[in-house]
Amino acid sequence: MADLHVELVAADRSIWSGEATLVIARTTSGDIGIMPGHEPLLGVLESGPVTIRTAGDGGTVVAAVHGGFISFSDNKLSILAEIAELADEIDVARAERALERSRSETDAGAERRAEVRLAAATGDH
Repeated sequence: MADLHVELVAADRSIWSGEATLVIARTTSGDIGIMPGHEPLLGVLESGPVTIRTAGDGGTVVAAVHGGFISFSDNKLSILAEIAELADEIDVARAERALERSRSETDAGAERRAEVRLAAATGDH
């Protein structure tokens, strides 16, 4: 079976592009796994990690994604995020401080974003 082509784009930049065998993302309907040959879909993304199992080397790319859309058709997957960052770009200490600050300010949205960033950066997803 052919691989699927993935484009992960944030509002301000392209995050990752390449071939994959599996992508897992969180939508408003729940977590979804996309493999080559999946039925066409259009969904709304929730804040959560996106995991991409890359083709060829069998590696994994993880990104923290906050809102946006996911679209799949003809073995092309587009993830259009409001905000996204790769796990290896996340400063864990800064994310932990943001999580503590958001909890003290009772900002549920900021708390969720910080939790997702930490989960992506530490592999706890």
